[in-house]
Amino acid sequence: MSASVTSTDRALAASVPQIQLIPASAEGALDAAEEAVDLLLDSGRAPGDILVITTGDPHPWATHELSFGEAAYWAQHDAGDDVFYADAAALNRAAPRPVVVVAVNGGSEGTAVAALPTAVTRAGTLLIVCGDPQGINSVLGAGV
Repeated sequence: MSASVTSTDRALAASVPQIQLIPASAEGALDAAEEAVDLLLDSGRAPGDILVITTGDPHPWATHELSFGEAAYWAQHDAGDDVFYADAAALNRAAPRPVVVVAVNGGSEGTAVAALPTAVTRAGTLLIVCGDPQGINSVLGAGV
């Protein structure tokens, strides 16, 4: 008896993004995420293709933009013209983008446990996770 690949199998395989892990301490995760974004942009990726999520302290860009109010902040997200930075708590509100970068830069363990599987669903083709490999592998599956 031979196994056959169905169109559903292909669709499921196509819907799972490639996952890259960049080992970093909680203190270095945001810097690692910044470097990943720079490399993506340098390689020709459009800024609007990238969503950056933080599990601890917000990215300084997000803090600055939120100082102008939630409506203006989310309007930038909806425009989709630039890299967008959001806190893990807002991940359910963020629309999918081709690339999602997660900086596991602190916060509670529960925040990362909740954010990582959701980030997988928001990433179209690539999910980059910057943080402690052991913790990330325990959430996303060994060998990421």
